[in-house]
Amino acid sequence: MTAIDLGLPGLAGVPTTDEPQKAKDYKSDQEVRWCPGCGDYVVLNAVQSFLPSLGLKRENIVFVSGIGCSSRFPYYMNTYGMHSIHGRAPAIATGLATARPDLSVWVVTGDGDALSIGGNHLIHTLRRNVNLKILLFNNRIYGLTKGQYSPTSEPGKVTKSTPMGSLDHPFNPVSLALGAEATFVGRALDSDRKGLTEVLRQAAEHRGSALVEIYQNCPIFNDGAFDVLKEPGEAAQRLIDLEHGKPIRFGAEGEFGVVRAGFGSLEVAKVSEVGEDALVVHDAHLEDPSYAFALSRLSTQDLSHTVTGVFRSVRRATYDDQARAQVEDAKAAKPADLAALLRGKDTWTVIA
Repeated sequence: MTAIDLGLPGLAGVPTTDEPQKAKDYKSDQEVRWCPGCGDYVVLNAVQSFLPSLGLKRENIVFVSGIGCSSRFPYYMNTYGMHSIHGRAPAIATGLATARPDLSVWVVTGDGDALSIGGNHLIHTLRRNVNLKILLFNNRIYGLTKGQYSPTSEPGKVTKSTPMGSLDHPFNPVSLALGAEATFVGRALDSDRKGLTEVLRQAAEHRGSALVEIYQNCPIFNDGAFDVLKEPGEAAQRLIDLEHGKPIRFGAEGEFGVVRAGFGSLEVAKVSEVGEDALVVHDAHLEDPSYAFALSRLSTQDLSHTVTGVFRSVRRATYDDQARAQVEDAKAAKPADLAALLRGKDTWTVIA
């Protein structure tokens, strides 16, 4: 039986198992070495609890990481994995996904690893639409190297590398992914187990590049960065949760909503002032990424509003499927003549 029988196009061709699995089956024998209180523990637990629902054989799941605290992830998963080099996990995972369609390939990375030295690899993986899943842990700081500012740190952030405050304008990872025309983009909080699991489920079902940004707390070098989104009185007023096919509405009593504004943008308004008919109905399947991008711009660096859920989920041919098809077409053509290839039209013989 294959995953396509389960109606999961993103896992088509990956062998499944008939043996019931539990979260403990995905826990390795390695001691988990993160600082006490690190958000990585929550994400690890959520992933280990979620994977059994896919029904895949563990030997057909691979986690590839780069460098950073989050990149220890493969050690703690009882699957195949690779702790690769700084920023290059998407490139390595691309080769793996292309060569081995029988694998479910996951990349675990951080805001520094993915958006700084690895930025080029990230955007090209997304635009190519390689069939792999990227979990981007965003704690707005460099944790492993002891507290330097990162590409997502807020302006004015005082760190060891910016003693007078950061001058950099930060990335919005979701906006960046949508600008690269990623076919699946989502965001979740490490503290929202239910929301995180739902976004992970949809990402796994998606065939193509799926990026999930996860807000994750670093208790040592950036403690409390997202606490305001966890406070009961504040969370309802700030968090805008997306659900496909439903009007975008939030607040303790649903008193706020998202409406269209000028020049294709979106804004927050009071429902009592604009009326329910004015609310935007979320459509994650729009081919044009402009709408999803406008949604991503509602999320502000000061967290006055933060959009979570699935921003975009569309179908497009994947790089790895096309590459394998191209190889098969080449095999079906006339036998390759290596000598003719090496001595083609663009070669010359130099006579001394």
